[in-house]
Amino acid sequence: MISSVGRLNKPVLYGYYRSSCSWRVRIALALKGIEFEQQAINLIKDGGQQLTEQYKAINPMQQVPALSIDGITLSQSLAIIHYIEETRPEPRLLPADPKQRAQVRMICDIITSGIQPLQNLYVIQKIGTEKVQWAQHFINRGFDALEPILKKTAGQYCVGDEISMADICLVPQVYNAERFKVDMSPFPTMRRINQSLCEIEAFKVSHPSCQPDTPDDLRA
Repeated sequence: MISSVGRLNKPVLYGYYRSSCSWRVRIALALKGIEFEQQAINLIKDGGQQLTEQYKAINPMQQVPALSIDGITLSQSLAIIHYIEETRPEPRLLPADPKQRAQVRMICDIITSGIQPLQNLYVIQKIGTEKVQWAQHFINRGFDALEPILKKTAGQYCVGDEISMADICLVPQVYNAERFKVDMSPFPTMRRINQSLCEIEAFKVSHPSCQPDTPDDLRA
């Protein structure tokens, strides 16, 4: 049963353990230290729980994630993260410098508009037997653009030395690339940043391998 009521008025996150969009929101919530309830929406079981009328009432796009917070329900991961940033500003996820903020948003858009939607579950299910090659093509295409950008913007992380929304988008996308067996050797900047981020607690606790709905055989 899908519920929108969290204990003690905690935010409720509707997501799927392996959804990169859900993972972005989990990372943001963890970085901000926001406690939340999780409501699993299995994208595969019974034809996809996101396609039920009950979930459609929560998110008309019938996608994950959705977040019920502060008396409203939001969908689309970046819209959710921006709301969290604006209402819980510390620690910040957008740099103070406007040029760096623009760079963060650019990197986010490349991933969330130019890469991830082309290899998400809904699209892949329509492709048929060539799904792996399809995913590899579009991930490589996006990473070929992203690597030289990161060479210019990166410090310790994607933009400078502060964790930002760009990093929140990067880690799940690298995870997807590894799932689809993309050769990461041409992307050393991306690999270095990803390795650093994966050592941070907020990225560890939000990882797909340790969520309430993670299948037992995939648990860390």
